[in-house]
Formats: sequence, structure tokens, C-alpha cells
Amino acid sequence: MTMLSKLNSIAARIAIAIIFAIILALLMLIGLSVGLDYYGYGKGSGENGARTHIIVSRSSFSIINPRRNPMMLSGKIAVIIRSVASSPRSEQQRVAATIADPEMQVVLDAPARPDAAGSQDDYTDRLRQLVQIQLETLSPPVLVSAHNLPANNDGHTGRAVVEAALQDGRRLTFTIPYDLLGNGNGLILFLISVAIVSALVSIWMARRIVAPIREFAGAAERLGLDLTAPPLAVRGPQELRSTIQAVNRMQHRLQRFLEDRTQMLAAISHDLRAPLARLRLRAELVGDGEQQHKMFDDLDSMNAMIESTLAFARDDVRQEPRTLVDLGILVGDVCEDAGDSGDKVAYTGQRGIDVSCRPSLVRRAVANLVDNAVKYGGSARIKIVHDIERVMIVVDDDGPGIPPDEHEKVFAPFYRQEPARDPAKAGVGLGLSIARTVAREHGGDVTLANRGSGGLSVRVELPTEAVSKGSARSSRK
Repeated sequence: MTMLSKLNSIAARIAIAIIFAIILALLMLIGLSVGLDYYGYGKGSGENGARTHIIVSRSSFSIINPRRNPMMLSGKIAVIIRSVASSPRSEQQRVAATIADPEMQVVLDAPARPDAAGSQDDYTDRLRQLVQIQLETLSPPVLVSAHNLPANNDGHTGRAVVEAALQDGRRLTFTIPYDLLGNGNGLILFLISVAIVSALVSIWMARRIVAPIREFAGAAERLGLDLTAPPLAVRGPQELRSTIQAVNRMQHRLQRFLEDRTQMLAAISHDLRAPLARLRLRAELVGDGEQQHKMFDDLDSMNAMIESTLAFARDDVRQEPRTLVDLGILVGDVCEDAGDSGDKVAYTGQRGIDVSCRPSLVRRAVANLVDNAVKYGGSARIKIVHDIERVMIVVDDDGPGIPPDEHEKVFAPFYRQEPARDPAKAGVGLGLSIARTVAREHGGDVTLANRGSGGLSVRVELPTEAVSKGSARSSRK
């Protein structure tokens, strides 16, 4: 199966559709976040820009890790400042210690830092604005400032400092490690992780959805090769169950139709035997020897037709189960039987070519082709060629061949070319018809081709279930 055909499968289409929808949603989320940042901090100015960002971006930031979300972090800081500022002076220290976040240092009335004159970047400025806006309703007002502190020799990594100047002159200081601060990498890694996990889940779901359809396709293919196969298992989604039930009903109707047809042919052929017997008795009373001989020839031809029809009907109604057989041995046995009868038959085949078939039907088909080759071509040369998907039985003869415009006509039941009406080459015209019926019942076909050096080449193609190359070759004459 090519890559293009795999991508055209239902599973691939479902997976691609789900993945595309997820990627589109993530791209929209990224665009929304970038747009909000630009609108809130680019086009907006100062506090107004931050206020716009708070109003519209609360939900868009909620997918990020809350510990790294500036919106969430500013909310925690604002709650602590509001609680401390609203408490009596004697309770402020206890309140600050009680509600402080364990992952950031909170100090009330902190002494002046020697490194307080730190730098400020977009993130700390954004954090300051978000905290300040959330304290707008606080009275008396609280002024918020923020800056960065570099790493120092005492083991501290870089930190951000947010300071709130309370009304009584004291200062509430928040020291936040850099690993608690948000950045674009967190969002990117989050989106990549979501995309990968979603893609894997989508592929798994698609395969689960399509698995019953794939099983149904395989079972339907087996049904096409063997009408006697067990009914398909009814499972899967409701739509697929309905389809399987319809196929099972169709299989039952086809089986009943074939049984009725076979029984009808057998009954007709059987009932014709009595009139033929009476005609033979009356022919014996004919005084004209030449006319009597012609009548006997016609009766023998009719009887041969009946016997061939009955034999095929018996094989068909018997419904022989499929078995895995060595096609090389089966064809070799047919050729050996023909050689024992005095026919000029040469077989070059290879053992170890296993095919699933109804052996008696395949044997009859090959025997008919070998008999035709000997009868109309004087000799038969049989060989087997195969690859991983099919096996072909080739029967060549040295006869006059068949005109190309009659290659399909000769497969019609009881059709015979005029030269074949030679009494010495009597036939009923069912050999090729039976061979093609058998081949098609096994999922193959029979084709004809005139050889360039003269003679006819008949090719019987059958699908293989398993092929194993053997080293033993046999040649029978």
C-alpha cells in the first residue's frame, strides 16, 4: 500500500481532520494571546493598557500554569496587600504571615535594600500594573512599584521584587524567584505538548473507529471468494452493523439461489436420461445403418453433455470446503493421470506453492484444459508461475489457436467452434466454461492468448493465501 493510499484511508482522514482542528485552535489561541498583548501593552498606554488586558485576557491566560501566570500572580499579591492594608496595624504582621504564598518571600516593613535600585523589564512592569489596577478601589490608595534583582553570591537566583507603600509609611515587600515568573517558553512548550498528545490520541481514536470497517472489508473480500464462508460477525457502530446484516442476508439469498439453480440443473439432466434411453432403443430399430450411426452419435453427444452437467452440479452442490493444498502436487497428479492414459503431456512445476482452494473443482478445471490442449493441439505443456500475490497455471498446445474475436465466445456454455465438430474430437463445449467458473469462484480468472510460434496458451490465475518456494521440481511426460 502506497503512502498516498494510506493517507486516503478513513482512519487517516479522521486523524488529519482532528489534528487540523486542534492545530487551528492552538493557532487561534496563540494569535489571541499575542493580539491581546499587543493591544493591551502596545497600543494601550500605561494603566489603561493594563486595564484592557485584565478585562479581556483573564480567560485566555487561564490555560497556562497558574504559578507562572502574571494574571494569577498579580491576583495573589493584590489579595495579600488588600488584606494587610485593611487590617489593624497590630494584626498586619500576623495577617501577612498567615496568607503569604510559601513560594515567594513576603516581608512587612522591610528594611531598605542595598540593591533596591534594580532594573525593570516588561514583565515586572506588567506585573506592577496588574497589581496596581486590582488595588484601585482600596482606600486609602496604595502605591506599587516593581524591579528586578540579579543573582548574588549567597545562592539566590535572579528575583523580581514588588513593593507596596502602605498608608502608614510601612512597606510590604514581595520577593519572587525567577523560576516562578512566566515567559513565552512555557506557553510554547505547553502548546507543543498539547499538539503531540492530541495527535497521538487522534490517531489512536481514528484507528479504533476504522478497525471494524477494515475487518468488514476483509470479511466481505473472503465472502466474494467463498460464498460458503461463515456469516460476517455483527459488531461495530450501528451503521456498520446494519451494513453487515444486509450483506449476511444477501449471502443467504445467493446461497439459496445457487442451491436452487444447481438442483434444477441436476433434476433436468437426470430427467433427460429416460427420454435418451428410449431414443436409443428406437434408434436400434432404424434399418438404415448410416442414419442409425448418426443418431447414435447425437445421442452420445447429448449424454456427454448431461454427464458433464451432472458432474459439475454434484461438485457444486457438495460445497467442498476450502483447504490449503500444494498446487504443484495437485496439477502434477492431473498431468500424470493424463500421461497414463496415453496423452502427450509435459509438466514442469514446482512444489511448495500453497493455495486455499476447493481441490476437486481446481482438479476438474485443470483436467478440462489439459484434455482440450491434447484434443485440439495434439499435446499439452503445463507450467506454474507465481509471485507473492498470485499463482498462474499455464497450459500451452501446438494447435491452430483461436481467433481473437472468439476468445470470449468460447467460454459460453456448450459453445464449440466449427472445426471442433469433427467426431474424432467430440466435445460438449463445457470445458472452458467450467474452468473459468471455477477460477472466478476462487477470485481468479481464465484468459486465452495465441502463441507467436503457433498454438494456444490458456492461463488460469488464482490468488494465493500463502506461497512458499520449494526446491523440488518435477517433470512428467
